[in-house]
Amino acid sequence: MNQTISIKRRKSKKIYIKNIPIGGDAPISVQSMTNTCTTNVKATIKQINKLQQAGAEIIRVSVPTLEAAEAFKKIKQKVTAPIVADIHFDYRIALKSAEYGADCLRINPGNIGNLKRIQSVIHIAKEKKIPIRIGVNSGSLEKDIQEKYGIKNPHALFESAMRHVNILEKLDFNNFKVSVKSSDVLTCISAYQLLASAIEQPLHLGITESGSLTNGTVKSAIGIGLLLFSGIGDTLRVSLAADPVNEIKVGFHILQALNIRKRGINFIACPTCSRQEFDVIKVINTLESRLEDITTPMDVSIIGCMVNGIGEAEKSDIGISGYRNKSILYENGVRKKTKIKNSKIIDTIEKYVRKKSKNL
Repeated sequence: MNQTISIKRRKSKKIYIKNIPIGGDAPISVQSMTNTCTTNVKATIKQINKLQQAGAEIIRVSVPTLEAAEAFKKIKQKVTAPIVADIHFDYRIALKSAEYGADCLRINPGNIGNLKRIQSVIHIAKEKKIPIRIGVNSGSLEKDIQEKYGIKNPHALFESAMRHVNILEKLDFNNFKVSVKSSDVLTCISAYQLLASAIEQPLHLGITESGSLTNGTVKSAIGIGLLLFSGIGDTLRVSLAADPVNEIKVGFHILQALNIRKRGINFIACPTCSRQEFDVIKVINTLESRLEDITTPMDVSIIGCMVNGIGEAEKSDIGISGYRNKSILYENGVRKKTKIKNSKIIDTIEKYVRKKSKNL
């Protein structure tokens, strides 16, 4: 008997970043951040569009200077994706970014000066209905908190976050979300657990400075995955020292692995052994590259032999089970009468996937 495991999600308030709902019963959104120099308007616009095409639902852009704020104005006029302006310390940049159309401000209110400055940012955020993201990072904690707890301590992240939360709440501003990121996975998980039980605002998940494509993917999958499985999290960003398009791919893979959201092809492939009847690694890598434009959810199994091949193919939308010279093709769990030459597997699978994506 098949048993469906359901995840009970933490209740949270719903906010909107442009037209994207965050929290409540909204789908868990996937976001990324540009790594171009913001003053290079053309390159930044190009990367935003590339990320949006890859599936990014929210995109963050760093605005470190007033010059960058002027560039941000031009960028915002040329893109359609919801854009978060990432600001540190200078409240004037926050004001400019809001004026120029930012859909969200990533700024910690306690870091931008006196109460008058904070109030000016909150005023324009209220006026333009722009949410704020409080983004606490273990690498940039307040000195007194570092001295009290050290860096790798979930209570340090939690206390820092609550300082900023309390400022916004005292100013009667509730249109915000919070993140408490660390490069240490266990510290990060514990900090989010503390925060989830203390506030009702939506939570932005991420393992910060997680590393290279491989190492960062593993850390993010463990940290974000465990939090999501426990019902914590309303939006996520996978932080990788790699092309940010990969952040979107990994983000959706994490959601797909937990049956939370499905986008594109879920490839099921064997790790290969001496039983394989065709080059599984070549086939799966080629198909992933060729079919990365497909957004229709479907399961495609590529198994090099018949030991597990038939069982996986019967559960997939499209599946191939390796056999000598010619392999067995399945569609919707039904075996096709005609076997496929192993040299034609890639082209055949691509044809079936594209046909199915149009019909689903």
